[in-house]
Amino acid sequence: MTPTKIFISIPWFSPAFRAGGPIQSVDNLVREFTENIHYFIFCGDTDLGGGALENVKPNDWVQFNSHTRVWYSSPDKISDNLVKQVHAVKPDVLYIIGLFSWHYNIVPLIFCKGPRKILSTKGMLHPGALSQKKFKKKIFLKLFSLMEYQHKVAFHASDIEEESFIRKNFGEVPTIFVSPNFPHKLDFLPIIDKQPGDLKLVSIAIISPMKNILLVIKALQNQTATIQYDIYGPIKDEDYWVECLKEIKQLPSNISVIYNKEIQHHEVNNALVKSQVFILPSKSENFGHAIFEALSAGRPVITSTNTPWNGLETKHAGKNVEIENTIELSDAIQFYAALSQSEFVQWSQASKLYADQAIDINELKKQYELMFLK
Repeated sequence: MTPTKIFISIPWFSPAFRAGGPIQSVDNLVREFTENIHYFIFCGDTDLGGGALENVKPNDWVQFNSHTRVWYSSPDKISDNLVKQVHAVKPDVLYIIGLFSWHYNIVPLIFCKGPRKILSTKGMLHPGALSQKKFKKKIFLKLFSLMEYQHKVAFHASDIEEESFIRKNFGEVPTIFVSPNFPHKLDFLPIIDKQPGDLKLVSIAIISPMKNILLVIKALQNQTATIQYDIYGPIKDEDYWVECLKEIKQLPSNISVIYNKEIQHHEVNNALVKSQVFILPSKSENFGHAIFEALSAGRPVITSTNTPWNGLETKHAGKNVEIENTIELSDAIQFYAALSQSEFVQWSQASKLYADQAIDINELKKQYELMFLK
């Protein structure tokens, strides 16, 4: 049987890591969904922020794994190269990751002819996401609808909520495939000693308003326990980080906040193993790979209700709080700070169980088979 050729257009791909979730989603996809498929990934040769990627050959197809090749495009003539490579590869499916990038989303949508097109919105239609640079996005969505591109592509939504956002913005579109992203499960990590009145928190995320790090810092203001809060991630919004630093300076002496800069994906274990609770009350998450990976490693999670990972408390896997509610977030932190070692072990084991039961990989593969191969 001739392999199905899937051409993926995405601004950043591995070894890039600063753009977070979309990179991890595609990386997991090409490692997990592999039977009788050839992937061709077209991306830039820089990371988020413009830093050059090390040890990549630009403007040529590079073997990523046995069934995946990657084209790392230099900044000049990105659009021309993309259109030419789609024409040369002649894929069965053109899988477009994102909405608002001219080179990697709009150009393949308008100028690439031939393959069936699937547009993965990756949480970009969530109200929280649309509130950032909203004027520019509003104009684009209006033009998208006026040109009726919603009738020329199929959409990929990660859950039924994202499906509802697609319909809200584009009306009754012909085809929406609903399937979660492929996850990456971590091994259960050792549990460090947990004493009542002591807590080690960690966040791994891009530093921007969407991830709500500032809310966490404010929620630490009135804590009486001894808390260490480690933050890992690239600073995307410098002004927002300045606000965070101002709040950090006002924290009491029993609270320490340590910024560890960004880490690559293979370093996540090292960050989680030194922590007890993962905290990230995001305004929205399309999937939340860092949240899922923390759960799979046996770390209870404090997050918002605007992620796919809800019902945490009933499963003893964490707590969901409303965004912008400092009191709820503060209460959740206080709860975990008060736990003893034996109590915390129960929450840790339950977190791992929650992750193990959250996604059926075989069923997920059937959903992607329906989207890509049928």
